[in-house]
Amino acid sequence: MKDFAESVNLVNAHEFANGTCCFTRDGGIAREFARRIQVGMVGINVPIPVPMAWHGFGGWKRSLFGDTHAYGEEGVRFYTKQKSVMQRWPDSIAKGAEFTMPVAR
Repeated sequence: MKDFAESVNLVNAHEFANGTCCFTRDGGIAREFARRIQVGMVGINVPIPVPMAWHGFGGWKRSLFGDTHAYGEEGVRFYTKQKSVMQRWPDSIAKGAEFTMPVAR
């Protein structure tokens, strides 16, 4: 991806909207990504945004199935459009947005 806007547009244009993630050290980018992205689960510095069963599971758009689109408490709230945002901040050094998966060196 060339920039932040192109990344957001790529995700939002996809027919499925289950989950996505963003790796960054910039809190402003993280907040804007979580706000603008149109999916059911968002990870900030977390590759799999729903690690616990009590978080609502099920995305938006064509990621849904069944009457309530989820399990657990989310099944009770089937008239709402919920978004789960999971975040992890290993350090606070502001280096701007990065649009690649971090790898171990």
